[in-house]
Amino acid sequence: MADPHDNAAQALAEEVTQAMWSRDRASQGMGMEIREVRPGYARIAMKVRGDMVNGHHICHGGFIFTLADSTFAFACNSYNRNTVASACHIDFLAPGKEGETLEAEAVERSLAGRTGVYDITVRGENGQTIALFRGKSYRIAGEVIAGLQQADQAA
Repeated sequence: MADPHDNAAQALAEEVTQAMWSRDRASQGMGMEIREVRPGYARIAMKVRGDMVNGHHICHGGFIFTLADSTFAFACNSYNRNTVASACHIDFLAPGKEGETLEAEAVERSLAGRTGVYDITVRGENGQTIALFRGKSYRIAGEVIAGLQQADQAA
C-alpha cells in the first residue's frame, strides 16, 4: 500500500485516472463524477436518473453495482499497473432513489503480489449505506499509461 503523503504516487494516481476516464465510456455514459483518487483509493458519485429506476421505482441494483465496480477499478489501477477484477460481491442494504446522488468510496485493504482486496461502500446523500461491495483484483500484463514506469525508471 502506498504512503498517502507520497507526492509522486499521488501525481501518478491522478494521471492514471485521467487516462482511464478518457476511455471509460460506460462510467461517463452513466453520468459518474470522479470526486477523489489517491493510491489505492477512489470516490465516485452518480446521480440516479429516471432511466436507472426499476419496477419498484428504486435504483436498479445493476447501476449500483456498476458505480461500485467503477470505483473499485479506479482505486486498484491507481498504481498504473493494469488490474482487473477476479471476483466481487455486493450486499444491497437500502434503496437508492431517483434524483439522489450516490457516492461510492473504495478503500484498499490488501495488496500483495498480483492480488488485492478492496472494500467499496455506496452511500446515499444522507450518508445512509446503500450497498457494501468487496472486490478482489488481479494484476495483468501492461500499464494503464504504456511506457510510463519504464520512462521513470530510466530517468
